[in-house]
Amino acid sequence: MKDLDFPLQAAIRVERERPVDDILEAVARVLQAEGLTVAGFLQRESAGDGECCNRIDLEDIASGEHQIISQALGSGARGCRLDPQALAGVAGPLLARLDTRPDLLILNRFGKGESEGQGFRALIEEACARGIPLLTAVRENYVEAWQGFAGELGAVLAPDQAGVVEWARAAVAAAERSGDAA
Repeated sequence: MKDLDFPLQAAIRVERERPVDDILEAVARVLQAEGLTVAGFLQRESAGDGECCNRIDLEDIASGEHQIISQALGSGARGCRLDPQALAGVAGPLLARLDTRPDLLILNRFGKGESEGQGFRALIEEACARGIPLLTAVRENYVEAWQGFAGELGAVLAPDQAGVVEWARAAVAAAERSGDAA
């Protein structure tokens, strides 16, 4: 883990019904346009084929490929639609791609799975250990879990696109300075 004055992990704090994926995508596209390498996933929701709930896909930022990570639970289901096996299926290859040392890692959410030590938790930990800046989103009900996990190494950001882009640029610059000093 790197000893830095600037937090290299940040979560955008969002209310339940407020979309946040547009901010994550804007950050990815701005940094890519500036010549930086951005890895990770954007969340996409679409109407399921006759299902009661929307389908959740992850879009690979680098390749544009989509993978479904939700499961159809039926019309009476009230639980989480996330398919843990599908999530593990996308997490493993992304973990291996950290060897290419992207400038920024974007993960669609820090949620229930991550707060319980699952989901993308291993990716977040590995990015932190390697000094790779990480940006994610956290819903109100998981902010406390995010803060407990990230501690002083993490920040909570307002859902403001310009502010989040500014944080991402500063995090990349801080990681570069830290890498030069190593």
